[in-house]
Amino acid sequence: MWKSARSGAALLCAALLASACAGGEQAGTGARSQEKVTLSYGVWDATQQAVMQELAAEFTRTHPGIAVDVQVTPWADYWTKLKAAVTGGAAPDVFWMNGPNFQLYASNGVIKPIEEQVDTSVYPKPLVGLYTYDGKLYGLPKDMDTIGVWYNKTLFDAAKVKYPAADWTWADFKAAAAKLTDAKKGVHAIGAELTSFQEYQYNTIYQAGGHVISPDGRKSGYDDPKTIEGLRFWTDLIAAGQSPDLKTMTDTAPIQLFEAGKLAMYWGGSWDVAEFTKNDYTKDKVDVAPLPKGEKQATIIHGVANVMSAKTEHPAEAWEFVKFLGSKPAADLLGKKGPIPAYNGTQSAWAAAHPELKLQVFLDAVSYAVPYPVSKNTAAWQEAELTHLTKAWTGEVPIEKAAADLAAGMNELLAKE
Repeated sequence: MWKSARSGAALLCAALLASACAGGEQAGTGARSQEKVTLSYGVWDATQQAVMQELAAEFTRTHPGIAVDVQVTPWADYWTKLKAAVTGGAAPDVFWMNGPNFQLYASNGVIKPIEEQVDTSVYPKPLVGLYTYDGKLYGLPKDMDTIGVWYNKTLFDAAKVKYPAADWTWADFKAAAAKLTDAKKGVHAIGAELTSFQEYQYNTIYQAGGHVISPDGRKSGYDDPKTIEGLRFWTDLIAAGQSPDLKTMTDTAPIQLFEAGKLAMYWGGSWDVAEFTKNDYTKDKVDVAPLPKGEKQATIIHGVANVMSAKTEHPAEAWEFVKFLGSKPAADLLGKKGPIPAYNGTQSAWAAAHPELKLQVFLDAVSYAVPYPVSKNTAAWQEAELTHLTKAWTGEVPIEKAAADLAAGMNELLAKE
């Protein structure tokens, strides 16, 4: 799932992928006009299975010679299964790809670059860049997600704190956090989560004017003083008792604490609308606001792309399917029944599905969004992030030292790419 973009990356091995692709020539040479084919389509989200099957059926209706077999593998197993399929030369013809894994697959020739000229202006620019490698586009964006602050209106009312304004700042957030924390009731303002950088640290890093990785992907940004300020935003909340400590959040995930009324705010993605509108506790108590503004206004944007296997036996048909999935008609259908479609101008149906929530917040955030930071081997330095920053989250070392050590370790890893 896009929420857990970092965890899938840890399952990949560049050497294995390179070995699997060595000498692999594309088996197909083009469309066979009279042959009916079945394309395999690999996805990881069971909640989207129905809408993916609808899209497949609609594609077959307009392309009667091509059937599509939607194959759902749970997120926990998706990358392991895909890696095995790649090794055995049996990857799906078309499959979902995320940002952290993309460059590794593209650089090792596992996925096929898009050779036809495509109008990429119909997608958010950061997502197009996310799926471009060495000047070539490899995937068409399917959906997108940005980050906002989900808040518990009942707890805000009890603490007599005004709901977040559209233009609130870090100072406003910190002032609210102090009032929303009630130790006697076991209520904290926020959970300063460490394992979900997409929702937490990456956002405040860019809001502070810092950066995670240089534009050329060769140097860590963790030794930048502004990046450190983005990290300090969270360690200060823990130190002030406005967030549970790391052990508590490890034992009980912040989203569970939020759904139990123990956190007043939860920094989460647009994907959380499905969870919070179904949960018995949160469904009539929450709303969402933009992330508070630091030196800059920023949110991380991520999204899934549809890509083609470099070894597909049906390259022409696979491209027709990917092209359809990236079209406005497909996005219109996705927006009514799935996540936010990436195709510009088709997202209103998604926001309108829950008029009781200010979901426009997530769409407006695209204008100041920063792409999820990645490199050729994102997995390696994401492990380093956890290793070094955990020491700051527990108070074992100052945030400055943890960040400096992380920068040094990350630079060594980037030099090996």
